[in-house]
Amino acid sequence: MNNKILETLEFAKITEKLQKMAITAPAKKMAAKLLPSADFTQVERELSQTLTGANLLRIKGQMPLTDFMDVTPSTKRLRIKANLNAHELGNLLLVLTLANDINNFVADVDEEELDLSAIETILAELDVPDTLFNQLKKALDYDGEILDSASTKLAQLRHELKNNDREIKNRMDAYTKGSSSKYLSEQIVTIRDERYVIPVKQEYRNKFGGVVHDQSASGQTLFIEPSSVLNLNNQQQNLLAEERREIERILRNLSDLAREEVDQIDTIFSAIVQLDFIQAKARLAHEMKATEPKLTQDHSLSFIKARHPLIGPEKVVANDIRLGEEFDTILITGPNTGGKTITLKTVGLLQLMAQAGLFIPAAEGSKAAVFRDICADIGDEQSIEQSLSTFSSHINGIIDIMKNVDDQTLVLIDEIGAGTDPEEGASLAISILDFLRKKQAKIIVTTHYPELKLYGYNRPKVTNASMEFDLKTLSPTYRLQIGIPGHSNAFAIARRLGMREDVVKSAESLMSDDNADINQMIEELTKQTKAATDARNHLVTSLDRSKKLELKLQQALDWYNQRVQKQLEFAQERANEVVAKSRKKAEKIIEQLENQQGSVKQNELIEAKSEFNQLEKQNENLAHNRVLQKEKRRHHVNVGDKVKVLSYGQTGTITKKMSEHEYEVQMGIIKVKVSDRDIEKVGVDNEAKKHSTKLVRATGANRRSNARSELDLRGQRYDEAMTNLDRYIDSVLLAGLDVVTIIHGIGTGAIRKGVWQYLKASRHVKSFNYAPANEGGNGATIVHLK
Repeated sequence: MNNKILETLEFAKITEKLQKMAITAPAKKMAAKLLPSADFTQVERELSQTLTGANLLRIKGQMPLTDFMDVTPSTKRLRIKANLNAHELGNLLLVLTLANDINNFVADVDEEELDLSAIETILAELDVPDTLFNQLKKALDYDGEILDSASTKLAQLRHELKNNDREIKNRMDAYTKGSSSKYLSEQIVTIRDERYVIPVKQEYRNKFGGVVHDQSASGQTLFIEPSSVLNLNNQQQNLLAEERREIERILRNLSDLAREEVDQIDTIFSAIVQLDFIQAKARLAHEMKATEPKLTQDHSLSFIKARHPLIGPEKVVANDIRLGEEFDTILITGPNTGGKTITLKTVGLLQLMAQAGLFIPAAEGSKAAVFRDICADIGDEQSIEQSLSTFSSHINGIIDIMKNVDDQTLVLIDEIGAGTDPEEGASLAISILDFLRKKQAKIIVTTHYPELKLYGYNRPKVTNASMEFDLKTLSPTYRLQIGIPGHSNAFAIARRLGMREDVVKSAESLMSDDNADINQMIEELTKQTKAATDARNHLVTSLDRSKKLELKLQQALDWYNQRVQKQLEFAQERANEVVAKSRKKAEKIIEQLENQQGSVKQNELIEAKSEFNQLEKQNENLAHNRVLQKEKRRHHVNVGDKVKVLSYGQTGTITKKMSEHEYEVQMGIIKVKVSDRDIEKVGVDNEAKKHSTKLVRATGANRRSNARSELDLRGQRYDEAMTNLDRYIDSVLLAGLDVVTIIHGIGTGAIRKGVWQYLKASRHVKSFNYAPANEGGNGATIVHLK
């Protein structure tokens, strides 16, 4: 890729943004050196890595990374048998610790939830040598401070140093706080030549004995090491010297251990830097609201709602730009300041970003090519040093493009042929375009020449485009209209501004027939486009109306199901009453017969038989009642049967019959006491299933009106959110809902992680995943229930 295109399209500003997203200094350097690639396989691999990084960032959050120094200088020294200092070894410890942290970070990733295959080879390089890591961790901290635990001898020496130091200070305090303090200039203990001394007035120098180490500038104060602490100070210096020797030995041993693993240290360092770089690309994509571009093999591109990444979101206008399928050349016409140049730069910069393995600020479904080269002549590049005019500089740029153009080249030219006589410039522009098209390059150019509008209309695989202009406000909208050439709108603008009509008409009459034909063609195309837009808007309106009608029908169906359910429940209650009354009456008859054994009269027996016949008829009628059939199947259960507890919406197994109408049911690890009216036997015959399905559906419809299809957990504490989630799932299971939405937000990711752990563990959840980008993205989860 040529350097000129990188400068013209300001690719360095993208890498500057990328550097800010990196955490470690080495990854920032890697971002600063990022360049687009013309290797399809490499671009595909790097985009896959960015996608994995983006998914990892969305699902798990940021990797556990912190800044560290480049280990390359340290490993070079190790290779030439040099030893490392404590700070270098502390940096090695930090690098190895981060490698372990990253391994733990990705260890619990669900492979079905998140595919890490694009970075598997990088993760495999984070193989930390345990012996070196444990010894470093035992001996020092990340700042290079040697710990007492580095060796037994070092711990003993430091213990002795503290005791000796305490003894010295106690003796010196006797001078500063006792009767001798009057001989001191100040009641303090200080250090000279690494030995403890006291400031003694010149006239009392012989009161203490010892060694004079220093004096004040005036000579009135002498810094004396009293004879009583000479031996203790000597002992202190000896201990300090031993401590230094022991630390040198520890550092030497640690360097020897690191030297044995020098290749693996370099590998781990490189892997962490790459992971930080990949995460930086993912963070940049998140900040830009960018998406993954799909790569094409035929050098076609399709940017949907493309935005220039260096224009603020409050100002940028998104455009659909496609090239390479229906047409290979786009001629963009329209007034100045209408956005033509920005459109060129947007196409070029997004293509550079894609070939650098970066996501692009465009809608999902966008496609990018992998060009061998992207060439551009954009803007006024007049060369003062070479005494070249704007036209000469422009032509020089096009000549350079023509030297290397082929079918793997994207050519972007702003104001082709401009800066000279319009007729000659238009002819030259047409000739240049013919040459570039013969080379089968993909081309986008901007122009003012009306002749090129006809060129775009008459040539195959060439299309016109223009930047929309609002005649009502007399201002550009910066929207690209592919298929419609632009025109100056000079007459319309003149009329809007109050120009005399006779002057405007006179000007129109002076236009050549060719220009009139062009304007007529443009006007016709504009009408056709407006008609197509109106038709599309009509279809969108019809679709919205259909969705509203569907919603109303669903609500009406729910109301109908509620009414059906009420009727079923009423019938069920009436049937139960009939059964209960019949049972009581039968029991009364039997009781009377038993009380009259041996003395039953013939007429009483006939009356009893008649009553039994009536009960039998009632029972025969009830036997044909579907509600009672359903009730019978529900009541007829035994210990060990699988049943569905309707109030919980869950299945379980009957473990015990508590009474005539009460059973103990085990659901998972929970046992509950339920009425026979609250259970339904699972696995009944087909007829029963049919009725059971109807009843359950009706129940669901009855409760669906009260059940919400969405739960918002944002702003709640973790425990509160998990409790509400559990209650909510119970309620929607009872309501019979199939699909619900859990809104957990993004935040720290704690509630999102808790929600996903709960859903994984629930056997009532069929599947779940993040909501589409336009419905909350990774801030919400769509749940499909069984």
